[in-house]
Amino acid sequence: MKTTYWALLFSTFLSPSALAAECSAKSAAQPVALLELYTSEGCNSCPPADRWLSKLQTSGKVIPLSFHVDYWDYIGWRDRFAHPKFATRQREQARLAGSNSVYTPQVMLNGKDFRGYDNASRLDDMLEGINTSTVQANIQLSVKQPEANKVEISVNAQAPKHSNAALFIALYENGLSSEVKNGENSGTVLNHDYVVREWLGPFSLEKALSKQVNLKTEWKTGNMGAVAFVQNRSNGEVLQAVSRKLCSS
Repeated sequence: MKTTYWALLFSTFLSPSALAAECSAKSAAQPVALLELYTSEGCNSCPPADRWLSKLQTSGKVIPLSFHVDYWDYIGWRDRFAHPKFATRQREQARLAGSNSVYTPQVMLNGKDFRGYDNASRLDDMLEGINTSTVQANIQLSVKQPEANKVEISVNAQAPKHSNAALFIALYENGLSSEVKNGENSGTVLNHDYVVREWLGPFSLEKALSKQVNLKTEWKTGNMGAVAFVQNRSNGEVLQAVSRKLCSS
């Protein structure tokens, strides 16, 4: 009886926000790389890249995101994870890197085109160079889920030496799959991880940011996470990145 009494008494002093699940993360003391895969379910050369990304060993060195682009939808299969703004992101990244073309699957590492991504030793060498470089930005990320269908994201980021730096935020989901019935991958089941579900930015670093995102009913929050990263808008270089899995509400 005493235990039940005190538990009930204590709960009366907790506001709904205090009861809401909250996750937070702070960027590492060394730079963490951001790896962007541009892919499509309508592209028959993309599934190997999707599988590679799912097996990628991050180990605090790299944060992966998978952007499904929509420009292959016309060949017979509409990718349900694709969005025009992901293709816009890809083209903008390519432009900043000095290229006027995009392709799938394309991997960009810290804002630069990275061919031969599945060469493990080459990737390790690239990550070593990034992870041991000087830290250029700091990020604090907080994710609160006040309701089952809402997420509140708060970010405080600084990049003192970069006047043209901006903040971007992504919500991603793991454990997704599609049974493709038309197009180049017809008759196959495709599995995906780190799929970008919501994309926000660019935002100024002048003040702390707070955004609320409505979660769609088909999204499984237990498989989701949030990523925040700071990018130099002059040349596309990603300066720092941090991620956190969503907590259950």
